[in-house]
Amino acid sequence: MPTADQLARLAQLEADFQRTLEVEKLEAMAEFAAGAGHEINNPLTVISGRAQLLLREEADAERRHALALISAQAMRVYEMIADMMLYARPPRPEPRTIELIGWIDELVAAFLPRCAQQETALVRVGESEAIRIDADPAQLNVAVRAMLQNSLEALGSGGRIEISAGRQNNETFLRIRDDGPGIKPDERRHLFDPFYSARQAGRGLGLGLSKAWRIVTNHGGRIEVENRPEGGALFTV
Repeated sequence: MPTADQLARLAQLEADFQRTLEVEKLEAMAEFAAGAGHEINNPLTVISGRAQLLLREEADAERRHALALISAQAMRVYEMIADMMLYARPPRPEPRTIELIGWIDELVAAFLPRCAQQETALVRVGESEAIRIDADPAQLNVAVRAMLQNSLEALGSGGRIEISAGRQNNETFLRIRDDGPGIKPDERRHLFDPFYSARQAGRGLGLGLSKAWRIVTNHGGRIEVENRPEGGALFTV
């Protein structure tokens, strides 16, 4: 019969294997995204350019509206491709020293109007003592905004989101927790997959959390996700 130490080692090996599998799977998807994005952009440029050329020469109002729609939709595809390629080939982080608590307070203030629209409370909790880290502020902003956006969409309306930061075991952490429905087991397996969304179609490519994963890992960090015992999801960076 296996001992407690053996069971603990097996659990750790399984966790390490799952993390390695997730990293390799996302790296493979990044390679695919880079190649597909480049190939799609070429015909897309022709479509958009031709539509704009015809629009300049067209006098009929109905046809002008149709050409403008073609151009706008082509631009929408272009923006999604750009987002996909940013995930596949993100720029190298340019870190500088950030005071994390003050940075979080500014981010919370920026999200308050959106939270007010759906009557969701967003608050910073925990320590208020200054915490300094070295990170790319623009990329960190993209990553944390994606996780906050995920919590807001999970809640839909009402509810509460808490964001905190601190230090533990020589590591700095940032946590986002909500009291929404939590994460289903089948969703958890795909949570950071690009092009995956558990919500309805028409909401974009589902790159928000995958970009967050990409940014955090490029900084030498990791994202851990779990369901809270009392309900809701907890993201730890």
